[in-house]
Amino acid sequence: MNSKCFFPAEWYSQSGVQLTWPHAQTDWQGSLEQVISCYRRIAYEVSLRQKLLIVCASIDETKPYLTHCDPANIIYHRIPTNDTWARDHSGLTVLDNGQPVLLDFRFNGWGLKFPAHLDNQITRRLYEQQAFDAIVKYQPVKNFVLEGGSVESDGVGTLLTTEACLLSRNRNDHLSKKQIDEFLKETLGVSRILWLKNGYLAGDDTDSHIDTLARFCDPQTIAYVQCTDLADEHYEALAKMESELQQFRTQSDETYRLIPLPMADAVYDNEGNRLPATYANFLIMNEAILLPFYGLPQDEPAREIFQQVFPNREVIGIPCQALLQQHGSLHCVTMQYPEGVL
Repeated sequence: MNSKCFFPAEWYSQSGVQLTWPHAQTDWQGSLEQVISCYRRIAYEVSLRQKLLIVCASIDETKPYLTHCDPANIIYHRIPTNDTWARDHSGLTVLDNGQPVLLDFRFNGWGLKFPAHLDNQITRRLYEQQAFDAIVKYQPVKNFVLEGGSVESDGVGTLLTTEACLLSRNRNDHLSKKQIDEFLKETLGVSRILWLKNGYLAGDDTDSHIDTLARFCDPQTIAYVQCTDLADEHYEALAKMESELQQFRTQSDETYRLIPLPMADAVYDNEGNRLPATYANFLIMNEAILLPFYGLPQDEPAREIFQQVFPNREVIGIPCQALLQQHGSLHCVTMQYPEGVL
């Protein structure tokens, strides 16, 4: 990539959002009704405002769930899938001299934890089915494992990520941190990478994806999960993460405007394991913010924080308790595409 290549921030003008639809052969088999209810709400809010790309195992079975949506804004593509985490199996878009380039990194089920042989093919199959605009260049990067949830771009040359994920085993452990740093700069067209050494959420099986912990809201602003309860198991790690964020500097060598997000009350699965409920897992769209709600006292205060941070966007709470059961949330199941891609 040359110096005119850049990795757009999430707030860059979008052409649409992808959802990969749940079906009975995914891990949602035991809670399909509840999770589809969540997907229907996300689909409705997206299709009201912009295009919605639906990847599904069966178009005929999926369409009846979306009769409440604007049909003119929905694009269906039938592709077999292992699971539904579009954030991580979708391509990442960079703009090279204004031309969208869809980078199709290898997806290996978060470091070989889960089957991913079908999901790893979704972006290529979408390209073959002409889901993308003719101007889009498809570029496979199958020699490098990378999930969309593990990287945050500020749109002006800075990438934010975590060491726990990008340096984990079974992803790119044949490469050093320096080699990974250089590869991402070259491939994504960024000039620097901010690496977080600390921060985790119990129940997260992504090895601390950045989109569960800290997110750019604009080039000077980072929203992050703050834990103030000394008795909470996350307190020490998140306090250390907060200290790291306080020491980071913007491109113009200033401290970041930091927006602490409330730590969600503990949510547990049926076996008593804590689930990774986080308000950092929000989606920025052209006119709205979709914010995960968990039926907790922190839901509305979190919404009010985001409404202040994004005064020109409507902040919409989406009940995401069902998504937590498979250890993810709203941002994890969506992928935005910049203008010119769909």
